[in-house]
Amino acid sequence: MKTDDLINLLSTGGARVDHKAVLRRFARALPLGLAGSLAIVMMVFGVRPDLMSVAQTPIFWAKLAFPLAVALAAALVVSRLGRPGVRSGYAWALVAVPFVCVWLAGWLTLGAAAPAERVPLMLGLSWRTCPFNILLLSVPTFAAVFWATRGLAPTRPRLAGAAAGLFASGLATVAYCVHCPEMSPAFWSIWYAIGMLLPAALGAWLGPRLLRW
Repeated sequence: MKTDDLINLLSTGGARVDHKAVLRRFARALPLGLAGSLAIVMMVFGVRPDLMSVAQTPIFWAKLAFPLAVALAAALVVSRLGRPGVRSGYAWALVAVPFVCVWLAGWLTLGAAAPAERVPLMLGLSWRTCPFNILLLSVPTFAAVFWATRGLAPTRPRLAGAAAGLFASGLATVAYCVHCPEMSPAFWSIWYAIGMLLPAALGAWLGPRLLRW
């Protein structure tokens, strides 16, 4: 076969690329993962009994906004790292923004509190278990996010794995908010942050193994 014939054959025989395939993959996986996390909350931890009343306060929505912002920023990083030749760029800076905001809020909260109240504000009632509860709740979302991310083509699987793990833990922490009784930014800035970073570290370790293509 001549070279020109081969080129013509390859150019006419190519299949059309479905640019929405990955989006549909995430759209199928993420609701299932989040539903799994919510199911664990209800079966293992339980929904806080005053959820309906506390949901009418701005501080509850601020608590919810923190992990949701982390999840959205991490999703942007995953989408960029999943395309060969595209740099993450400013996306990592967006991931840092919610952490910086909640650390600032925690610092202001501690500054306004009496010295004797500062340690209780940081430790709350559940500091020993909170990060591990988030890690447990991240199992369904972790599986869902990594399954969907495998449909991309990450060339830096360790970084992509870290971002995917953070995406998963952000979603899991959103689910955890319907149980968690802690209402102080000083608590979230430490223990929520640790809880979300644990799956990110696990994702960085597993990324080269699970995202290889």
